[in-house]
Amino acid sequence: MSDQITVEVFNHLVQLAALELPADQSEYLRAQLNRQLKVIDELKAVNVDDSVPINLHGVPYEKAESALPREDNWKPWPDPQGILAQAPQTDDGYFTVPDIPHTTLK
Repeated sequence: MSDQITVEVFNHLVQLAALELPADQSEYLRAQLNRQLKVIDELKAVNVDDSVPINLHGVPYEKAESALPREDNWKPWPDPQGILAQAPQTDDGYFTVPDIPHTTLK
């Protein structure tokens, strides 16, 4: 099995997520992710006839029997100023939040 997630890529993802992982946990998680990717590749290789209907968790999805998705209609909130009035700080109609100090993890 060739690793699809290299040590360098995994370490970069760990850094982006701001995680601190011991070396043994890091290698274990990377190996598990690579195993999951291998299984996905094996499943993609299975030929499925086009006549097989799409299923969702073993439950057939039939367009005739399933509810249509609701329309995505935007509805403005009737009192946005009432919501802003509850905020501890606002600026020009926007919520303001305290700055989060950033620290570099070792």
